[in-house]
Amino acid sequence: MIHEVIPVGPLQCNCSIFGDEATHEAIVIDPGDNIAQILGILQKHALKVNAIIITHAHIDHIGGAAKLKAATGAPVHMNANDAPLYNDIDSQAAWLGIEPPERTAIDVNAQNGQVLKLADKEFHILHTPGHTQGSISVWIPEENKLIAGDTLFRDSIGRTDLPGGDFAELERSIRTQIYTLPPATVVYPGHGPATTVGDEKSLNPFVRG
Repeated sequence: MIHEVIPVGPLQCNCSIFGDEATHEAIVIDPGDNIAQILGILQKHALKVNAIIITHAHIDHIGGAAKLKAATGAPVHMNANDAPLYNDIDSQAAWLGIEPPERTAIDVNAQNGQVLKLADKEFHILHTPGHTQGSISVWIPEENKLIAGDTLFRDSIGRTDLPGGDFAELERSIRTQIYTLPPATVVYPGHGPATTVGDEKSLNPFVRG
């Protein structure tokens, strides 16, 4: 399976582009910005986007969703608990001193336990609140990969001092939803380098397994 990770926008959010070589179907996770670059990768692999998944509604993860949806026609999946954050995206833009992005309707409420298919691969939605109330992670067991949004980083965790943040919830999400996955699972955080479930369970200074 094709998997390209590109840092986008001023905060260098990791956008994941997954594609199936046989069916040429694709799923894009967290298209925060740089939509022309994302479309270029899709064109390079001759991919058609079936779904746009948003791990949470902070501007650096969702800022380009409207443009990508307009360009591809793909539905946007986001947990409904983050709707207030998305509705207040103009304030988020003001905090960063940037122009507010275009907005789009959220087509699918991404809830815990839902499964999206990309050819024969399953993308499992895990509700992992704490960084925001609607934060989700996406587990792809056949690929041994987890897209963690801003819930878990290498040697760190997501901030809980922003609106909707809650450390106790974040810790619970990490322990019950992420640290229960196979230790060799590769974790792709919302920012920065990849890690593994096993390494974070053993070494993360904020939430040990």
